[in-house]
Amino acid sequence: MAERDLTPHFAPFLGMAGIAFAMIFGCIGAAYGTSKSGIGIAGVGTFRGDLIMKSLIPVVMSGIIAVYSLVVAVLIAGNMKPPPDQQYSLFNGCMHLGCGLSVGLTGLAAGYAIGVVGDSGVRAYMQQSRIFVGMVLILIFGEVLGLYGLIVALIMNTRAQG
Repeated sequence: MAERDLTPHFAPFLGMAGIAFAMIFGCIGAAYGTSKSGIGIAGVGTFRGDLIMKSLIPVVMSGIIAVYSLVVAVLIAGNMKPPPDQQYSLFNGCMHLGCGLSVGLTGLAAGYAIGVVGDSGVRAYMQQSRIFVGMVLILIFGEVLGLYGLIVALIMNTRAQG
């Protein structure tokens, strides 16, 4: 039997599920972080409009989470070919599913963390400007969760090539 006959026909479904999980969970995390931080920024803007530009940092950081998911989804999609030329193994499908789950779920967690810290942080920054550096540091620690998921997904994606 040829190697082509031993690869299951459902293997590309797992790769596509990895793409879907990366985008769905990553974008939910980014949307939550943006909306929760935006609520805090709107509250700050009603009292101190001069602080709005510095308060946009959590929203930008939430958007980066969605970019991480998009990068992994594009990399996975680039490894998949249409059925006539397809040599897509079950191993590659499982690895790509793991890639998507890795970046998606860490993006969800990071977006949640950024949203909670962003909302509380910008409200505290409105009352005491010295809290700004601490707020940014905590936001970075939340953002790095998504970055860890991206790194793991990229490593897994390179393993799926072989």
